[in-house]
Amino acid sequence: MGISSPGIGSGIDVNTIVSKLMQVESAPLADFDKKSASYLAQVSAFGNLSGALGQFQSSLSSLTSLSSFQSLSAVPSDSSVLSASATTKALPGSYRINVSQVAQAQTLASGGYKSTTAAIGLGATTTINFALGTVAGGTFGLAGTALGAGVKTGGLTPGALTLNGTTIATDGSTRSARLLADAINAKSGTTGVSAKASATVTSATLFGAAGASTFGAVDTSGGGTYALTVGGVTIASQATGVAAGAAGSIDAAALDTALTGDTAVTRALADANITISGTAAGGTLQFTNADGTNINVAEAVSGSVTGGIGNSGTANIGSTTTAVSTIALESADASPITVGGTNPAAAGLTAGVGGAYLGAGFTADPDRTSGSIVIDTSNNTLQGIAAAINKGNFGVTASLVSDGATGANATPNHLVLTSTATGASSTMRITLSGANGNPADPDLVNLLGYDPGGVQNMSQKASALDTLANVNGIAVSSSSASISGAIAGVSLNVSKTGSSSLTVARDTGSLTNSVNSFVKAYNDLNNQITQLSGYNADTKTGGPLLGDATVRNLQASVRRQLSQQITGLKGNLTNLSQIGISFQKDGTLTLDTGKLNKAITSNFNDIAGLFAAVGKTSDSKINFVSSTSATQAGDYALDITTLATKGNLTSAAAVPASTVIDSDTTWVVKLNDTATAASTATITLPAGTYTPSQLATQLQSSINGVSGFANAGWSVSATIGTDGKLKLESNRYGAQSNISLVDDTGSSVASLFGGAASVDGVDVAGTIGGYAATGDGQTLTGAPGAPVAGLKLTIDGDTTGSRGDIGFSQGYAYQLNNLAANFLGSKGYITSRTNGLNQSVKDIGKQKDALSARLVDVEARYRAQYTKLDTLVASLNTTQSYLSQQLAAIAKNG
Repeated sequence: MGISSPGIGSGIDVNTIVSKLMQVESAPLADFDKKSASYLAQVSAFGNLSGALGQFQSSLSSLTSLSSFQSLSAVPSDSSVLSASATTKALPGSYRINVSQVAQAQTLASGGYKSTTAAIGLGATTTINFALGTVAGGTFGLAGTALGAGVKTGGLTPGALTLNGTTIATDGSTRSARLLADAINAKSGTTGVSAKASATVTSATLFGAAGASTFGAVDTSGGGTYALTVGGVTIASQATGVAAGAAGSIDAAALDTALTGDTAVTRALADANITISGTAAGGTLQFTNADGTNINVAEAVSGSVTGGIGNSGTANIGSTTTAVSTIALESADASPITVGGTNPAAAGLTAGVGGAYLGAGFTADPDRTSGSIVIDTSNNTLQGIAAAINKGNFGVTASLVSDGATGANATPNHLVLTSTATGASSTMRITLSGANGNPADPDLVNLLGYDPGGVQNMSQKASALDTLANVNGIAVSSSSASISGAIAGVSLNVSKTGSSSLTVARDTGSLTNSVNSFVKAYNDLNNQITQLSGYNADTKTGGPLLGDATVRNLQASVRRQLSQQITGLKGNLTNLSQIGISFQKDGTLTLDTGKLNKAITSNFNDIAGLFAAVGKTSDSKINFVSSTSATQAGDYALDITTLATKGNLTSAAAVPASTVIDSDTTWVVKLNDTATAASTATITLPAGTYTPSQLATQLQSSINGVSGFANAGWSVSATIGTDGKLKLESNRYGAQSNISLVDDTGSSVASLFGGAASVDGVDVAGTIGGYAATGDGQTLTGAPGAPVAGLKLTIDGDTTGSRGDIGFSQGYAYQLNNLAANFLGSKGYITSRTNGLNQSVKDIGKQKDALSARLVDVEARYRAQYTKLDTLVASLNTTQSYLSQQLAAIAKNG
């Protein structure tokens, strides 16, 4: 390949000529870059505008909701005792709250077992039913036995008894159940344990047995004297020289005479708090002291005396009998009691930890769930039982706990059951039944059987307690740590016992901050628009979006909405100037805080309408829920043609006074049937004899114990009507609300409900402003295409026809939020404009690439042309040089 050096032969500067020509040809490239930079500057400017508009929209978020303007603060003086929150229904005020008890769940524990995997029992199929309810009557504590023999004479030595780690102050004077109870009660504030002495009663055989008297006639004819005292009261005496049966002698009949009617003796016994029962003649005479004070029955004898207590004519040398009582301990919070000390047996108590319900009953709570598990050879271990209970998911959780005991005979493993809910109504009752008419496995009964009104084989470690409080002098309670309803619109969340005041006030601070944020965000947006689209006369330059239609449209739309009246608004406030917001000459907003504070004070509830979407109904049973951007402001009449109902199943006849449910009774329940597995479940009804109310309670708690129903928010109520019929009703309204029962095993559904058929619920129906609306349960929503489209209301009450009207308005914040949404987002005006600009930049890039590619060809053509010219000129130059040489030679030779 030859070497090319353009211009050497011709003297023409080809490279310079081509370079200058190409500069001219490539001039449009600079225009492309200039246009592209301009478009990119606009894209960046729109990005800044989008950010400012987004900030403005964010400031509106707290102003578009009605609840934002009706919030109240609830501030306790002692936040360690409780916290609180207030809704729009709360009233400002001050409250004094004293919490005396905090809700807790019940915990039960079994006795100890060596292994968690060893079989318990023989594996006989046993159904274990769990019910939750309340303990009725009785106490929780320990029943003591008779005081030790030495107590009535020597008292209870110091340190002999401790309760929950506290020593009870006893000494040689503590000689009766009453005095022991007094000593225990003196420490109840520390121990949480109180005591009650049972009534002291003299022996039933002291004066006889089997209807015959053993009180012999007293004979003092031998020179002696006789006196009988009860509790220090002389009830009979006989002077010396009186023969048995003679006038003035004492026998059973004489005792009865002295103890009958209003006599000096009966009055003295009454003053000593002693009552009388039975007769001496019948051998049934007994004396009772209700407060547990010891009763001393003594015969004082001098000289030669025969007859008296248990004496039939033999010599009586006197006698003393002291009747003592027992005590019963009660735990204040139904928790176990720890008994200790050097000699608790002398107090009639056994060292250790214990406690049970005494004299109590159990009432199942229909609002608590119940459920059953089946134990057989496949799962009759502690682990298997715990797993089955937890899988049941019906309000009780099981765990295995080791107490750490070791040794060959150690039994450290315990089954611990805890109610998943707090509150007094979450107390457990656990009953067991066998299959096919067989009894329950006795070892499982020993492990799990628990009835507060009966046998308690498990021990209670923590009782089910309600939260107890006093609000401004009114006693209130709650099944959880949260108390609602005690103060209208206020929820209290209790942490511990104690006292605290609570101040409920309008949250004006949040409202003021929101309004200030609104004004600032608008001014920031306005400033950004001015910078991006304005003209600076001093620098004679305009912003990157000067004259842009999208920006002009945004600015004009915002100002127009802020300046116009709000359609459909009801109340004393109708424009922003009334709360101190106004435009300045430069287009910015200013806030007069004085006007705002005045509006907050005098028209607090009307401020919401200036900013949020508000629906005000004339019927208090109809509530505004929400709206959409398609909903138009205005007043709309409400007409209801059909009220929503719930699905139900009602027995064909009244439920009998007593209903027997057979063993192994299971029914299939379909609730709010939506053709999903979660809407169908099998329930077990424990075998037994039920009253109508007990049957309703059991059926309701069994159905509501189905975890699938609970997870879906479904439940039923079971009630006995005035006609005696049993009614099951879904908690759901509308066409999807229904309930049905189908036999599986055991007692039939027909045995309880007869041939009754279930009735499905219906949706609410009606019109809003004369326009069609769609019902879903109790919710009525305006149909698409109408001015009321998206307007959602809940319809309650029990009347159809005209139900007043609703005034719907869209406040400034709500309208501006919708406006901002039209400019922002993937389909917004700004995005569309930005996409167009980016596309223009891409198009310019393509044009630039095409021009660059063409310039290569142009340069090649120029070079080819000028190379040929260079060659031609070089050739001519060579020819010229040759001719010049030849001519010079001719001239020389001529």
